[in-house]
Amino acid sequence: MADRRIHRVVGVRAAVALAALSALLSLGAGLANITTGAAAGPLSPYVPEIVQQSAGFTGTLTGFVLLLFARELSRRLRVGWYGTVVLLPVAALQGVAQASVYSVPLVVCSLLAFPVVAANYRRFDRPISFSNAQVAAVLALIGTLAYGTIGSFTLREEFVEVDTLTDAFYYTIVTASTVGYGDITPISEQATLFSVSLVILGTVSFAVALGSVLGPALEARFSRALGTMTDTEYDLLEDHIVVLGYGELTEPLLEELDDAQFVVVTDDTDCARRLREHGVNVQIGNPSDQEPLQAVAIEQARAIIVATNDDAEDALAILTARELNPEARIVAGATSRDNIEKLRRAGADTVLSPAVIGGQLLVRSALSGEDVEGLTEKLLDDS
Repeated sequence: MADRRIHRVVGVRAAVALAALSALLSLGAGLANITTGAAAGPLSPYVPEIVQQSAGFTGTLTGFVLLLFARELSRRLRVGWYGTVVLLPVAALQGVAQASVYSVPLVVCSLLAFPVVAANYRRFDRPISFSNAQVAAVLALIGTLAYGTIGSFTLREEFVEVDTLTDAFYYTIVTASTVGYGDITPISEQATLFSVSLVILGTVSFAVALGSVLGPALEARFSRALGTMTDTEYDLLEDHIVVLGYGELTEPLLEELDDAQFVVVTDDTDCARRLREHGVNVQIGNPSDQEPLQAVAIEQARAIIVATNDDAEDALAILTARELNPEARIVAGATSRDNIEKLRRAGADTVLSPAVIGGQLLVRSALSGEDVEGLTEKLLDDS
């Protein structure tokens, strides 16, 4: 029990929460420094004003980038861990350089977050991966910026105030984003047509990028509306229970697990739909395959329950689960007495056969007249 409390304090969730809080504090302190000026802190007399102002601007940028890395951290990506570990000390130093009372919480939170994130190095082991939509969005943005910058610089004689690559890049940004300040304008038909094409490409590329960002957000909203977990929430699971497969033995188990954090892995889509309608978290996939088990963070689970109507499938699921989490306690239910030892050899710590136990209780009640029903009720009450 004490180990579980320690996990909650210094585990993955704590690391992600502290990193995100540090990012928000860095943003807030930087913006406060920029907009209202530094509210004198204890180090203010010793830090030059220009350093305080520079730290405010760079601190805002650091906070934004750190927030992005905290997002990757929540997905257990190794790149998120590296970025967060690098930026937390930077955020703390910038907080000190701002020498403002607003930056004190930032310094404290960053210093607290660093050891917690560093201690969870092994938990953030996933390589970075991008969806097709995200790759398309990045390529569209890069292509549009390259097209606009190179094109406007090539046609610089036909624009007002385009003399350098920096000017061309600036014109591309304000045109593609449809801001259009009007300080740079085309003075020929060719330049005008180029500007029109840049507006169209910019609108399309930004729409694609926006879709790649809003898609997961909408998925998360729908998941919450349905009472199920998002992929990110699955990634943050710790000290939970994984139920592999679904059968007649599983249904009463879920009722007993009502107060615990658990997730069911099943390849039966109809069953998954019914469970989700009742607010049960379900991952669709074969319980004996590694991918769906890794998706529900089985490496961080404290217990695994395998109790379907197919002992052969259960044995395969137990083998896979034991390989992915050698430390978890695996409890299995066998439909046949002959398979109890086989499931133990597959890796289960405890194997029970409800049919055998039920049969023995019925025979004992019939032959000896014992109050078996009262005994079973007492066992259930004690549990």
